[in-house]
Amino acid sequence: MNQHAPHTFHIPVMGLAFTADSPLKVARFGITSVVSIGDDVLLEQLRAHYSQQHGRPYFPIAPGEEDYRARRITAFLNLTDELVQEQIQELKQQEFTPDSDLTRYFEMLPDHSPLREQYLEMRYTKDPFQRLCIQEELCEAVVPGRIDVNIMTKLDKTNFAKNGEPLPQEYTDAQAALRGFANSTVRAALVFSAGMNMRLYGYLEQFECFLPDKEGAFEKEVIIKVSDYRSAFVQGKILAKKGIWVSEFRVESGLNCGGHAFATDGYLMGPILEEFRQNRESMRLELYSLYSAALAAKGNQVPYDVPEQRISAQGGIGTAGEDKLMRRHYGMDATGWGTPFLLVPEATTVDEETLAKLVQATEKDLYLSPISPLGVPFNALRGTSSEQQKADRAAKGKPGSPCIKKFLVSNTEFTDEPICTASRKYQRRKLIQLQEQQLPSEVYQAEEAKVLAKECLCDGLANAALQLLNIGKKAASKAVTICPGPNLAYFSGVFRLQEMVDHIYGRFNVLNSTYRPHVFIKELNMYIDYWKNKKDEQLETLTEKQYKYLQGFWENLQQGIQYYKKQLPEFFKDQLEQQVLMLDELLDAEEELLLARLPKTAAD
Repeated sequence: MNQHAPHTFHIPVMGLAFTADSPLKVARFGITSVVSIGDDVLLEQLRAHYSQQHGRPYFPIAPGEEDYRARRITAFLNLTDELVQEQIQELKQQEFTPDSDLTRYFEMLPDHSPLREQYLEMRYTKDPFQRLCIQEELCEAVVPGRIDVNIMTKLDKTNFAKNGEPLPQEYTDAQAALRGFANSTVRAALVFSAGMNMRLYGYLEQFECFLPDKEGAFEKEVIIKVSDYRSAFVQGKILAKKGIWVSEFRVESGLNCGGHAFATDGYLMGPILEEFRQNRESMRLELYSLYSAALAAKGNQVPYDVPEQRISAQGGIGTAGEDKLMRRHYGMDATGWGTPFLLVPEATTVDEETLAKLVQATEKDLYLSPISPLGVPFNALRGTSSEQQKADRAAKGKPGSPCIKKFLVSNTEFTDEPICTASRKYQRRKLIQLQEQQLPSEVYQAEEAKVLAKECLCDGLANAALQLLNIGKKAASKAVTICPGPNLAYFSGVFRLQEMVDHIYGRFNVLNSTYRPHVFIKELNMYIDYWKNKKDEQLETLTEKQYKYLQGFWENLQQGIQYYKKQLPEFFKDQLEQQVLMLDELLDAEEELLLARLPKTAAD
């Protein structure tokens, strides 16, 4: 599977529904996208929809059937793979007419792509025979984008049999999802996000599809989404010792991203990528040493050549210049572009009402919210139908959501079996507990607000597909939550796929007129706000441990600012105006941090 898609970017996973069927929209153009396989209910509904749309037989896999979750995921991925392969075969049969998908395939390729250069050569070739020969070579070179999948490692609840007994370990949510991918026909990558899950990592060893073949190629690869170099190295070692090779580390900004935000301790994207740039080859060689020893100990074939290990970056990238900076200055093999593609119906699945809200969204409409039942900050959009539904339920004295899917259950404060903090079952009990404590009015209201803030993400992040594709009863009335990053504020409009791709490669501009700070400055300012909020929360009862955390965070931000100052001439060669602008913003951030610094006696 070591043949890569021809583009230098991918579309990361977004929510549950927003990229669930993206491969059916973009893979035939050589664009890789990532599908969440966390919600088998949604994937089964989509399989039924697309089976009917394409005249395929559909045999339901009902809840309660043996291994139904894994089998649903396998069946959905197999159908997607089959349809994409058909699209590619149809595309190869097309003529190079101005409006054909075949022409669009090559028109959208990056300028430096040898295939695009060959395509342009074909266009200007006069000789009919030579032109036909080049066209045949071009068609032969067409490959689809990958159908990568994502598993959020923290979502790995134990499931139970009808008699109430816990099912064996391999039937937990994440392990069943992994098995569903492993058993599919898809030759792509499994992306792990949200940290380590040792049980899940160990389960990889049971599937030969993650091992190299005689030529050293992989049928299925492993990608890990990380927030820093240390995390990559630690997780890479753990898997290498199990005989599993990490083919890519996907570095994502801790705050300047969509959905769940896993903040670092003040380590900024630039310095993090610098550490990867300096150490990636030594890390690769050390991991290969551990990996080859593990394979040999198991009696498996050891690749003679050190396998490729790609590094990519994502989170808040919004211009062709920033994209080039990641790839040329830091040596990233690829970049991830997520949030802007929510405005591209040819690439993602967003219902019309929510899409209209995204188009109109400004900076104040996008916030780092407390709505996730996992207790992790969550980048979201204000004013969604899900937010309104949540408020309506609370106003009627029926706070919380009916918890049907149970993917985010984690709390055992009131029950033996975990329940979700967004559920009606939890919120009723928690509010009664707070009322019984007879708290001062202000304290009670603050605690009540924390409880009522949680939203049902299992439904909210899936319902856009049900609405748009009119799946199920009352599809149009289902409430939607959406998880764009702050970058959305600088894009206003509904765009065609080619327009967004051309924007990425610097051939078109889709930014609005709102002033947009550089991706590194935006992240820095978000981290300063995050640190100041943490300080305000803890200052009155600051412990020595909290003081050290806040002070270390502050120092890391300061070091990041100094790093950026030194890099400005490299970032913006022959662009003095850009250097001065970013320097001014760095100095403003530095001053803001100095004014807000902790008093030396804060923890005394």
